Amino acid sequence: MIPEQAKALGRFLKERRTALGLSTRALAARSGVDMATVVRLEQGAFVEPRPDTLRVIARALGVSLADVFALADYVVPSELPTFTPYLRAKYRSFPRKAIAELEQYFDDLAARYGIDPAGPAPGEDEAPEPKKRKR
Repeated sequence: MIPEQAKALGRFLKERRTALGLSTRALAARSGVDMATVVRLEQGAFVEPRPDTLRVIARALGVSLADVFALADYVVPSELPTFTPYLRAKYRSFPRKAIAELEQYFDDLAARYGIDPAGPAPGEDEAPEPKKRKR
């Protein structure tokens, strides 16, 4: 994300926080994110904020994760391709046989670890809520 996008994201988060009547301290407590991180996000100081941080802040502010990710110029997980189309798009110069071998290897790994090659269902791969810090 470029600095202008970081600032736009920061403005969006700050506007939502203030609309909810929350202080930065309250948002930090509600989200489990360090207060300094909240302040720096709102200032547009992070050009590559962590997706997990954005996820918990979006949840704490009651805003769409897709909207926050769009402002951060991140791909929304539901829009990511599955492995096979990704391989074919990313490695167009690979011979068909190499792509087929990679697909087979991935299918074998997916079967071994009980993963659906079509991807997780919505929410299936979400990280657990972060633990609240004790004061």
